[in-house]
Amino acid sequence: MNTVASPVALARFQDAFSRALLAPDAAPDEAIAGLVVQPAFAVYRNTVMKGCIDALQANFPSVARLVGEEWFRAAASVHAATALPTEASLLRYGDTFPGFLAGFAPAAELPYLADVARLDRFWTEAHAAADEEVLDLAAIAAVGPDQLADATLHPHAAARWAWFADAPIYTIWRRNREQSDDASEFEWRGEGALLTRPGDAVRWTALSAAGCRFLDACAKGEPVATALDAALETDAGLNPLPLLSALLETGAFGRLTVPPHELPERISR
Repeated sequence: MNTVASPVALARFQDAFSRALLAPDAAPDEAIAGLVVQPAFAVYRNTVMKGCIDALQANFPSVARLVGEEWFRAAASVHAATALPTEASLLRYGDTFPGFLAGFAPAAELPYLADVARLDRFWTEAHAAADEEVLDLAAIAAVGPDQLADATLHPHAAARWAWFADAPIYTIWRRNREQSDDASEFEWRGEGALLTRPGDAVRWTALSAAGCRFLDACAKGEPVATALDAALETDAGLNPLPLLSALLETGAFGRLTVPPHELPERISR
């Protein structure tokens, strides 16, 4: 007669199985003691860890190119031992890897590495984001200036952006992401980055601090006028029209919400 394990027993088995995968030298739980001593279990453990490391290397190519394969795979093995995938597909695996690198002692001499990893992660998120139509210039042109000031621009589902005040993260990331041989000097200053996916492919471009501030405000649901005020606080010399044009061209927005037009009150006679 077949028996079905209780939820508690099944959960215990799964927890013990995971611990045995991650801590091969620890004494196994009695629930899987007979399983762990099998030669095939060691093969399975190695296969799982290799799969995690391979996925991290594929998902963070800029980081891997910066530090070299040997260093990267050693760091990835440490991370994978405490952060196994939570879903069958490994496409999104590595959401905690940038944070791991920020606190990883061997990476202390590379303080920019975690932010480079963050842009690699942005690429994955943009690539895997839900499909959405891109807002174009014609949709903006159809709205009157007064209505546009009160309207809300909604960032596209695939849009990701960040301002890095302390280092030229975008330049470092782009050169490694594109596997560029460009070894020319560049100025060590803050940079911003915007990643979008207006079609089937992810695109990236540099973005100013004011541009990042504008998108931050849009993401919070602020109207265009308020978002522009925030951007102008960052850069008083900002010309809003080129900024809006550039953001629309890169596919940064998905929707425009225009508030109902208020009609003038009827004059009583």
